[in-house]
Amino acid sequence: MNTTYPSDLSDTEWECLLQYLRAPRSDCRTRRHSLRSILNAIFYVLRTGCPWRYLPSSFPPWQTVFYHFRRFRLRGRWTVLFTAFHSAERQRLGRDPHPSAGIMDAQSVKTVEESAHISGFDAYKRVKGRKRHLSVDTLGIPLSYYVTPADMHDTQGTRHLRL
Repeated sequence: MNTTYPSDLSDTEWECLLQYLRAPRSDCRTRRHSLRSILNAIFYVLRTGCPWRYLPSSFPPWQTVFYHFRRFRLRGRWTVLFTAFHSAERQRLGRDPHPSAGIMDAQSVKTVEESAHISGFDAYKRVKGRKRHLSVDTLGIPLSYYVTPADMHDTQGTRHLRL
């Protein structure tokens, strides 16, 4: 059963991704699932927001997909891919690959008691939870983000953004 989803990589996108992914070493065991199907599964989870365990059966097992997602994160691959695609998109639109202007903003987000450890109370917005600080370029493409307790002032949070 070969099901396609809107989040699947096109052939052009896959070719573009291949230049940033290392070829497997010859001394490693062969993959049971293709890297393209694993990336399609990761993008499916990111697009739909479904839990890893709810991946459709047309994808590799969720444990395999999550293993590769985590490995990419720990090795900094997502950052490399994001930076490369950010520059490529700016060039495609006829812009300089390195933005000279940006926009910064912060948003307080309500959380529940069972959620993660980062929590505070934003008295101005009357929200108990987290605050996300975000910087985007003039095209709206994110440049960096930083998550803090909601009680941190915007000026302190934006100092942590990497520009």
